[in-house]
Amino acid sequence: MSATLLPETTSTSATMRRNFWLGVWRVMRRKPSRMVGVVILVGFVLTAVFGPLLYPEHLPSNADAISRPPSWEHWFGTDPQGRDVLALVITGSRYVLLSAGVTAFITVVLGTAIGLFSGFKRGRWDTVLMRITDMKLTIPSLPLLLVLATVWKFGNPIQMGLVLGLFGWGGVARAVRAQTLSLRERGFIEAARGLGLSTRHIIGKELLPSMAPYIAMNMLIAVTGAVYAQVGLFFLGVLPYESDNWGVMLNLAVFQAGAMITPYALGYLLAPLLAILLLTLGIVLVVDAMDEIFNPRLREE
Repeated sequence: MSATLLPETTSTSATMRRNFWLGVWRVMRRKPSRMVGVVILVGFVLTAVFGPLLYPEHLPSNADAISRPPSWEHWFGTDPQGRDVLALVITGSRYVLLSAGVTAFITVVLGTAIGLFSGFKRGRWDTVLMRITDMKLTIPSLPLLLVLATVWKFGNPIQMGLVLGLFGWGGVARAVRAQTLSLRERGFIEAARGLGLSTRHIIGKELLPSMAPYIAMNMLIAVTGAVYAQVGLFFLGVLPYESDNWGVMLNLAVFQAGAMITPYALGYLLAPLLAILLLTLGIVLVVDAMDEIFNPRLREE
């Protein structure tokens, strides 16, 4: 019997996967802007992975090209040390995206685990975990980062991502718990409990796949928040300037190069701002596509 059903099961799974990807393609093709979002995100990932390989670890200064305005040779001009601004954006992208990725991963994994377990178990576990989450949400992260900056220099993007992730999981935990409380009353969860399946199985095999689209969108949104957080901290001077980061560029452009009052230094300010805006645009377009892919009502419209 099992040998007879195995090919049919495999064929059904393959058909479902094929139909899913065909649906994804239809949704992406419906609005070309969504494909633009995918291209933008892929471009940033490739830039972060391969871009720094094109330049030395620390770009050398050039006394003959200090604070040059934009030109064909230097599209966004040069900084007060004579370094190409576009090259600084490219080399700084690895720190920004790697730390944002680590932040999003920790935020989503920790927040999802706590929210799922709390919402499913309820009772004392729910009370304890939500009180911890509430305490986490009330703790201001900026003063803690100021203290940690005296110990860590955050030259490693993984350190930055770890700290921001540990500070940012509370909102995700609350949101996932609310979703879990709604799903746990559905028929398929009641059936799984009636069959005596373990909590681990129900959460891992029943609840988690149903919430995967929501979790994926939260991960992309967490990437945006992490980029804003780290860039803002570097711009405010909270963290040492020992890392290639777009926030460091913004700080030096405003307070060292005088980009707000000097026209030829404007490119030094605009380059990291455009990179942040372009990355945000790509994430917004992809999240819009994911919302329609996983929302049957939107697909039918």
